[in-house]
Amino acid sequence: MPHTILIADDDPHIREIICFALEKAGMKTVAVADGAAALQAIERRAPDLVVLDIGMPQMDGLEVCRRLRHISDVPVLFLSARDEEIDRILGLEMGGDDYVTKPFSPRELVARVNVILRRARPAKAEPADDRQFLHGRLALVPASHTASFDGRPLVLTSIEFAILKGFLARPAHVLGRDMVMANAYAGNIHVADRTVDSHIRNIRAKLAAAGCTDAIETVHGVGFRLGRCGA
Repeated sequence: MPHTILIADDDPHIREIICFALEKAGMKTVAVADGAAALQAIERRAPDLVVLDIGMPQMDGLEVCRRLRHISDVPVLFLSARDEEIDRILGLEMGGDDYVTKPFSPRELVARVNVILRRARPAKAEPADDRQFLHGRLALVPASHTASFDGRPLVLTSIEFAILKGFLARPAHVLGRDMVMANAYAGNIHVADRTVDSHIRNIRAKLAAAGCTDAIETVHGVGFRLGRCGA
């Protein structure tokens, strides 16, 4: 079955470009022009991914994502006309999986959508990863896409889950930013250092809320390493 992608953007030209690119890649699309319509469409259609413009009037994309995270963990790809660091950080911290700045390449947008979809729902043809990663009081099960700390469930985006899995697969290694994002993104997709830092900060915050204050350590000038995780 083809994936269904919801596009929410107040610019009809942008909606048309995105729908054409995604449909050409074999996906189904649903397009809406504002945030309220996006939330209604998500409840009705349960899309596989949402492409969400940050700069919509009345209810912007950040508010849509904030409300959405109360009812769904559907992956979100943010769009923005501003290449501002604060927008990227806010988008990721609200629960977004990725961020694309306008003007954008339709081919790159399709590639990023495909990466997020693969992380969120592995292809049926691929063998299930039945391993369970345990480190300190942190547990991660790829087959069920679940993670917990000391028995408390962690709500992670698909990108955050993939990053944490990469650390758990090499718990004693220091991973540079390139390696961190290679664990989360496939293909030759450029991701800014600030985006990497935002994902790491999000993971730390979610683990800290569950009681883990030593989840990921910074090795200055090198990268990041998995902490003791309450061990």
